[in-house]
Amino acid sequence: MGQVLFIVWRESVEALLVVGILYAWLKNGDHQARRGLPYLWFGVAAGLIAAIALGAALIGFTEVLSGNAQDYFQTAMVLVACVLIVQMVLWMKRHGRTLKRDMESSLQKSTQDGHWWGIALLVALAIAREGSETAVFLYGVGFGQSGHVDASQYVAIIIGFGLALLTFYILQLGGKIFSWRTFFRVTEIMLLLLAAGLFETGVDKLIDMEVLPVIVNQVWNTSAILDDSSTFGSLVATLTGYRAHPAGMNLVAYAVYWIVIYLLLRHSNNRMAQKQKAASRPA
Repeated sequence: MGQVLFIVWRESVEALLVVGILYAWLKNGDHQARRGLPYLWFGVAAGLIAAIALGAALIGFTEVLSGNAQDYFQTAMVLVACVLIVQMVLWMKRHGRTLKRDMESSLQKSTQDGHWWGIALLVALAIAREGSETAVFLYGVGFGQSGHVDASQYVAIIIGFGLALLTFYILQLGGKIFSWRTFFRVTEIMLLLLAAGLFETGVDKLIDMEVLPVIVNQVWNTSAILDDSSTFGSLVATLTGYRAHPAGMNLVAYAVYWIVIYLLLRHSNNRMAQKQKAASRPA
């Protein structure tokens, strides 16, 4: 339940940020800009429909599969969810600082050219992106593992969205304690840990299907300290990739994951530094 709540909360905040930027620009603009508000809400609705359609397609596709095919598909979706989380973190690191400026620039161009459907498309793509990622994440950590959706997961979705609305309101107030930069930095770390948990889940499934070797059946056993089958231990395992009695392959996969993350973040930081350096050069 905890991981579902976190995913819905984080993705909803990001979607609300996009809608909030667009709404504020259109609402506080001139009469010409305010004409784009209906297109904004049309884009929001279209994006939500697209995300719901993807979720329904995932569940429907699973129901027509059977046996090993279903296992492989569910494992693939867990790993895809992991990749999408990492991709989202990298995207926000590259575009987070200029997101507001870039979106307002795109809006201004659409307004000046009278391309109102461009506004609808912009917000629809943004909402569909966040919503489709949420659908894949929820499938990976929920339906894809248990084969059904528990009532607690629906509760987690509702609570997560409610917390997202509250978080968005608090962050809009500004202040030194609650800032967008701090929020995204902290949640980026949490998302990378969550992705590590999903990656380890995928590795467990591949080991069970004998696609990957165990290497060593059990490297250690820390169940006495924190049992990953307990309620709290299971949450920690899902959110961090912790295993009380990991196989050798679990440790190898965990190490490889963080090495790849380090290299990707380093490459992203180098690219950002090069862009800033190029922008600061006199023309």
